[in-house]
Amino acid sequence: MAEIKQQAKRPGVKGMNDPSLKAMAKNLVQVRNQRDKLYQAKAQLGAVGMQVSSMASQVAAATAVGSVTTAMNKANNAVDSKEMAKIMNQFARENEVMQVREEMMDDALTDAFDADELEEDADEITGQVLAELGIEMDQKLVGLSTPSSLPAGANANAEEEALADALPDLKARLDAL
Repeated sequence: MAEIKQQAKRPGVKGMNDPSLKAMAKNLVQVRNQRDKLYQAKAQLGAVGMQVSSMASQVAAATAVGSVTTAMNKANNAVDSKEMAKIMNQFARENEVMQVREEMMDDALTDAFDADELEEDADEITGQVLAELGIEMDQKLVGLSTPSSLPAGANANAEEEALADALPDLKARLDAL
């Protein structure tokens, strides 16, 4: 473009009809077109390269799947499912036995080492609960009469007397029915 401008500034150039300017302009257009075509070719080559990479990945994946399938087939043929089920059942039984033994050992160790502390903690918690219940019971019993300090036999006699007084009244009611 700069060369075309310099050529146009020279003396003796006829303007738009000058053959040298037209030739230089055609040459510039051809160079630009060639550059665009090169960019397009480069993009197409990149796309082809990506397709080739994708195909290579697919081939590798298919090969890997085939290898895994073969390995799984060999493993399935090598392992007897009934035998495996027996082994798993035996493992489950042994695992349960081990858990029971572990619980027994834990209980034995707890009993052996923590008996005093456990009893003290249990007594403390029981005392707290009873103290809380005592407070609640005291609040509920406010306004009730306190029990008398009469002997048990005297209390029974008082009940008998109350029944004897109420018995004739109850008998009269029954007869009225």
